[in-house]
Amino acid sequence: SGWQVAQFADTLPRVDLILMDIHLPYEDGYQALQKVRASPRLRNTLVLAVTADASEDQLRRAKTAGFDGFIGKPLDPDRFPEQIRRALSGEAVWEWE
Repeated sequence: SGWQVAQFADTLPRVDLILMDIHLPYEDGYQALQKVRASPRLRNTLVLAVTADASEDQLRRAKTAGFDGFIGKPLDPDRFPEQIRRALSGEAVWEWE
């Protein structure tokens, strides 16, 4: 669940990036993002939305909710490493296709 994601990440010595699925058991990724942002240690951690329900509307909703990026599924194994590198270097990654 999203609560478990936030709780577990808060125990790690360092978290550079969280890939958060939008559809999670018990609560969605938007609710989980709120928990991550509420943690003083994780507040500034990059959080990218990842979803099979990828659409322009979902991308806009993710931006409004405060995600730092968006990657639609299925993940492209040829593009995914570059998307992560770009996100970690501070570039915007908002790709639903």
